[in-house]
Amino acid sequence: MTSPAFQLSAQLVGHESDVRAVAFPNPDAVLSASRDCSVRLWQRTSDSSSSTSSTFEAHITNQGSDYVNSITYLPPTHAYPEGLVVSGGRDTIIDVRKPTSLPGDNAERLLIGHAHNVCTLDVSPKGNYIVSGGWDSQARVWSVSKWETQFMLTGHELSVWAVTFLDENTVVTGCADKNIRIYDLRKAVSGDVQPRSTIYTDDIIRSLCAAPKNHVTGADIVSASNDGVLRFWKLNGQMVAELRGHESFVYGLAALPTGEIVSCAEDRTVRVWKDLECVQTITHPAISVWCVAACADSGDIVSGASDGVARVFTRSPKRVASPDAIAAFEESVKASAIPQQQVGGINKEKLPGPEFLTTKSGTKEGQVQMIKEDNGSVSAYTWSTAARQWVNVGTVVDSAGSSGRKVEYQGKEYDFVFDVDIEDGKPPLKLPYNLNENPYERARKFLEGNELPLSYLDNVVQFIEQNTKGATLGETGGGGAPDPYGSDARYKPGDEAKRVPKVLPHGEYLSILAAKHEAIINKILSVNATMISSGRKDAALNPKDQTNLKELRYTLQANKPVDETGLELILRIATKWAYTDRLPGLDLLRCVTNTTLAASFRDSRGRSILQLAIDAALGTNTEAEGESEPTTPNENCIMMALRAIVNIFATPKGREVAASETNRVIALLERVVGLRGEGAGRRNKNVLVAATTVVVNYSVLARKTTGGFATADTKRAFARVAEKILSEQQGSAAADGEVVYRGLVGLGTWVYGNSAVAEGVDRGVVRGVVEKVGEDRVRSVGKEVLNLLG
Repeated sequence: MTSPAFQLSAQLVGHESDVRAVAFPNPDAVLSASRDCSVRLWQRTSDSSSSTSSTFEAHITNQGSDYVNSITYLPPTHAYPEGLVVSGGRDTIIDVRKPTSLPGDNAERLLIGHAHNVCTLDVSPKGNYIVSGGWDSQARVWSVSKWETQFMLTGHELSVWAVTFLDENTVVTGCADKNIRIYDLRKAVSGDVQPRSTIYTDDIIRSLCAAPKNHVTGADIVSASNDGVLRFWKLNGQMVAELRGHESFVYGLAALPTGEIVSCAEDRTVRVWKDLECVQTITHPAISVWCVAACADSGDIVSGASDGVARVFTRSPKRVASPDAIAAFEESVKASAIPQQQVGGINKEKLPGPEFLTTKSGTKEGQVQMIKEDNGSVSAYTWSTAARQWVNVGTVVDSAGSSGRKVEYQGKEYDFVFDVDIEDGKPPLKLPYNLNENPYERARKFLEGNELPLSYLDNVVQFIEQNTKGATLGETGGGGAPDPYGSDARYKPGDEAKRVPKVLPHGEYLSILAAKHEAIINKILSVNATMISSGRKDAALNPKDQTNLKELRYTLQANKPVDETGLELILRIATKWAYTDRLPGLDLLRCVTNTTLAASFRDSRGRSILQLAIDAALGTNTEAEGESEPTTPNENCIMMALRAIVNIFATPKGREVAASETNRVIALLERVVGLRGEGAGRRNKNVLVAATTVVVNYSVLARKTTGGFATADTKRAFARVAEKILSEQQGSAAADGEVVYRGLVGLGTWVYGNSAVAEGVDRGVVRGVVEKVGEDRVRSVGKEVLNLLG
């Protein structure tokens, strides 16, 4: 039997920004969370079983100072007969409060533990646990009785976008690292739960839900991804079905009591899926539909969209909105503008006219057809299987944001393609943007695509908003606003041509801090277990050390400074473990040299942290009993020491240490590139990127300080190292663009204003390596270097 189509029941208007999360705990109550920093309870003013048109009254339960991005509902208990509203967002705190709370009331509980935006929440079927996921790559399970973290779900390498309970002991997570992980809470060890199994997928997971019982696929879970596809999975990792129909990112999923699935996406739609077929498409007058939830009792659904409106849809005639309300909603959809790039290239002359709508039927639910109207405009229509008719969903408009022209980037056309200095001193990155996009989603895609921390999200959004101010769909933008990154030479809307900024002399310190902390810690624990089993217990970590090491992981993931206990533990692993075992210790060490604590450290013999790192990397220390210096140092150990040197420039104290250890650092660099000996890592890209970054940071230090560390010999020594690297790249079969770029920046900054240093540099090496690589950024900075060499 075919179910009736969903119709509008109510539009919940009140939020002042995007509705990012919704919950539907019972037929007469909806919860919503928004980027306007509020959580609202919407209560039906007439009984859901009455024949009166549905209306809802809003009640603000929480008004914070930061975005709220996730919400769930804890069912009533003896202690809390009204149940509890659980919400989380960018302030990292999970707020638990009564539904009837007022914004000024204290929360029942505040759950603290996440280090970044809490973007997903769920409650276990019996209400014993809350599970949360965040941008800090953490998934936590909280005990409702103790109101504290009971389990850490380990293994995630990027943001945890989705969490869901299958039963009281089974949790499934979806991650930006493209993996679905299944956890059995009964397998916890010291509070940590390893994945029972991992499902490797083709794209970022944005949402999950338990598959309806007895679904035709026999699946256990359903996932939604950035590629617009819904996938059905067995817990053993077998994919049993794919549903295609959405035209962009799918952000939300919910299971209906009828056994159907409902989804929402950035293509402006909510779609209803019965078995393996889309049976209804509900288009919204918004750029994106962020979230969707279903009421288990009534089967009604609620959506939250980028226009700040939550909308309830129903199949029950008793709860359908008034004809006027439905007509107003349909008119708002028709009046919405659809940017041309969202529907692809259009040849108006070949489009059918309005007569097509009455003479041709669609072939499937949600099919899109472009129609050339009598007035010459182009409208988009979708086919409604239930209504057996074409539905107008908006007018297609051109959207050239700058000078009326589109810009091509990686095979696609955009209104804008910006050069963005995401971090001072680093090469600019390309940021494409279309005016119909949500700036937060474009910023997130940009950061994830360039493997940059999501802490930059607001900066990138601000950049987009400032540089597209005044440009709207179908209009030509003006000259744009000032560049918030402080460089008026950057491309701005309306510029006829992009001006190339000067790079030299480089003025800011660089860092290499990105790391997979959990993988490093797990490797250390694995090596430690081997040491214990082989009888080397004297150097192995005891149980207390292992607990401290696990705590250290969370400290580093939260980007918080380590304490003395953590630093001493890292140094013990990096310097006292056998040379063949110390690499993960050195990896941790380079993650903490950016702190004042590490920079201030001196051991009992007065050695700085840089000397300890260099000696440990080369194996010249004698901390590991019975070991002799290795004949050939481990290249990865050298890379970690170089990164430790790079990161120490982050603090004033660190720069003092770097200056005092200049000769030791030069000796290491000369050994790496083959100016002393055969070269230890001279063909290793990662080693060379770290080495050239060391050269860059010392060149910046020389320009910013008046101290005497940068003697004439020092300047020539660093320039020789950079030139040697560039020379080797020129002669290699495949020169690396990043190594060459950083090498040129370092060399150019050292020779800037130093004619004596410039005289010793071979122009032919610079010219040759620039021709070898051929990248625009390399050609640009290479030209600057050649001009400085005269």
